[in-house]
Amino acid sequence: MTGRFVLRSGRETTEYFDKYQFEADPVLLDEVGAALAPLVPAGTEVLAGLEMGGIAVVTALGRHTGLPCAFVRKKAKEYGTARLAEGADVEGRRVLVVEDVVTSGGQVVLSTQDLRALGAHVEHALCVIDREEGGAQALADVDLTLHALFRRRDLEAGRG
Repeated sequence: MTGRFVLRSGRETTEYFDKYQFEADPVLLDEVGAALAPLVPAGTEVLAGLEMGGIAVVTALGRHTGLPCAFVRKKAKEYGTARLAEGADVEGRRVLVVEDVVTSGGQVVLSTQDLRALGAHVEHALCVIDREEGGAQALADVDLTLHALFRRRDLEAGRG
């Protein structure tokens, strides 16, 4: 989409990747999950989807890999289980963080720190779209390797 948009990072942009267009379409989401499956690093034990868009993506990906999923909140809920991560246990396991779109990488970094504090071994993150606006470097700064199904340049090349 084109126009004027403010991103989670606070940055303004004239292009917006409306992730809900593929996350809300079950056929397309299933195709995204199938395409992401070969990018899952060997040895991954748990897929951790980040609230909110990463939840749909990780569920589709889990269907194609057979790996258990954890659903990671931005903040632990204050009621019920009071957990930050629901679903599969992450403690002591090799966890892959899954996000829909990465821009600055800020939420992936924060959630990775939270997962590591819970005892998860996190070395990789996987996204559908890398906007190529510094996210990969921000993740590298905290010892994470970013894998992406699409990068901004891929989508721009396909536009022509």
